[in-house]
Amino acid sequence: MTTTAPRTVFGSLDNFHKGSIEVTQGDARHYVFSNVFEVAATSAPYERVVVGKNLEYVVEAARAEGQSAWFACSHDEFVISMDGEVRVDFVKLDTAPAAADGAMLAEPVGRKMGHVVLGKGHQSLLPAGCAYRFSARQPCALLVQSRLGALSVQKWADICLH
Repeated sequence: MTTTAPRTVFGSLDNFHKGSIEVTQGDARHYVFSNVFEVAATSAPYERVVVGKNLEYVVEAARAEGQSAWFACSHDEFVISMDGEVRVDFVKLDTAPAAADGAMLAEPVGRKMGHVVLGKGHQSLLPAGCAYRFSARQPCALLVQSRLGALSVQKWADICLH
């Protein structure tokens, strides 16, 4: 008997396969399946497309390309670089953002806090009360954990297989 060892294949914006889902129990209408690389590849730069949702919490896919606008949030968020390198600049805001769900566009008035450079698979906190901006020399995919908000784009019919 010959067995083949499982092989992990990492995707990227330039090289991904959508895959499929096999429903073993229940109704297929209760399941959705999407590919974060495909979503990021077909989205505008820094468009925050919801690819996962649990109550008010979301995971958003975004294509990092060039420099983003400044964002801020009244709660902590997290970002993961899925396949490339992205720089995240931080400013501690003089005035905290109003309590709201999700990220908002922000004018970065405050003290510079520095930056981090995320490589493939690296994660960073996007702290509450700070403005942050992404910069990427080459397009790459990001996943952002946040709350559903005004900048969250929901296009389930366009991104999911049922």
